[in-house]
Amino acid sequence: MTIRQATLNDLEPLSQLLDGYRQFYRQASDLEGARQFLQARLERGDSYILVDTGSQGELQGFVQLYPLLSTVRLAPLWLLNDLFVAPEARRSGVGRALMQAARELARAHGVGHLKLATEIDNRTAQALYESLGWQRDTTFYHYGLLFDTQADQG
Repeated sequence: MTIRQATLNDLEPLSQLLDGYRQFYRQASDLEGARQFLQARLERGDSYILVDTGSQGELQGFVQLYPLLSTVRLAPLWLLNDLFVAPEARRSGVGRALMQAARELARAHGVGHLKLATEIDNRTAQALYESLGWQRDTTFYHYGLLFDTQADQG
């Protein structure tokens, strides 16, 4: 198992993983949309994407982190936004290895705070996070606001 930063050479297999991740969260398959999204991230360098490669060089999973800032802490923090392991590679330590690599990458960049969110029913992911020392937030409620950015401007 090898973990490394993703490159544009990974775009096609990484797009398939991202499409699988989105389908896990009940989104319609959109392989082209996933490819375009990842290409933009890789070209702009506005996220860190780590991939796990199997013995044959195939991508088995990925983790994606977005840099943020904490005004309260007066320090950087990263949002661990995405973690996905291909179904055939699950229960082999890939997710754990990706999470540990994300922590080490953050540490190497001087980031001392990672945060993430997961579905309330995703007990498998929660068990992994907690086994790695992550703690559930009991201090803050987190809210979201969705709105249409494609609305007619006319």
